[in-house]
Amino acid sequence: MTAGIYIALGANLPSERHGPPKRTLAAALAQLPYHGVQVAARSGWYASAPVPAGDQPWFVNAVARVESDLSPADLLRALHAVEAELGRVRSVPNAPRAADLDLLDAGGAVSAPDGWPRLPHPRMHVRAFVLMPLAELAPDWRHPTVGRSAAELLAAVPADQVCRRLAPGESP
Repeated sequence: MTAGIYIALGANLPSERHGPPKRTLAAALAQLPYHGVQVAARSGWYASAPVPAGDQPWFVNAVARVESDLSPADLLRALHAVEAELGRVRSVPNAPRAADLDLLDAGGAVSAPDGWPRLPHPRMHVRAFVLMPLAELAPDWRHPTVGRSAAELLAAVPADQVCRRLAPGESP
């Protein structure tokens, strides 16, 4: 198991300050150290169709391994603060957004079913846009409760979840 803290990044709208989603997410990574979070590694960038399927724009996604002394709750608050700085307005679930930063795994911690934050992230194991970049970044990572690797979980994701790695310099 590759221990660590993993976060997912996603966006499908430009931000006013940074422009297209990939640049906005790069800005999110640059903001994290100001909130007590150091980026140790990042996957490549991915393009993915919205889940659930809809008529909104495709997403740009990545996964990062980070280091922090913050508690999981404070870490998630920091991620939400960065989202807000980038123009994210939380409205309805699954709405288009300029930035989405999710805490996936905090060193294998497992929260109580009604705990906050929910760890591991409650839907990460069924989302191709999380599992593809996670498998690239941390091939030995195993889900804390399911016990399967990102690659094993990815193989079980429905084929209608379209996700592909972007070439360097490519936009979705």
